[in-house]
Amino acid sequence: MTVETVTDIAREALYLIIKCSAPLLLISLAVGLIVSVFQTATSIQEQTLTFVPKILCVFLGMMLMGHWILNQIVGYMNELWSNFSLYIR
Repeated sequence: MTVETVTDIAREALYLIIKCSAPLLLISLAVGLIVSVFQTATSIQEQTLTFVPKILCVFLGMMLMGHWILNQIVGYMNELWSNFSLYIR
């Protein structure tokens, strides 16, 4: 296994992590921004108010996008296992 092969595998794995986590992080960011604007407009400074909507929305996002995320990860693992004979030399 060459250094280039290891680098390619690590690069693809990091790209997959970013691609799979980005939708959920964007949902959390958007909900946090909306709650923050609401808190500023109403002068409510409750710290726990930001966590419950974020948790619920991220959970809903996981329910909606979980199938796609799982397919991405399984596809990557199938690609790794199908090329396994090329990696051992």
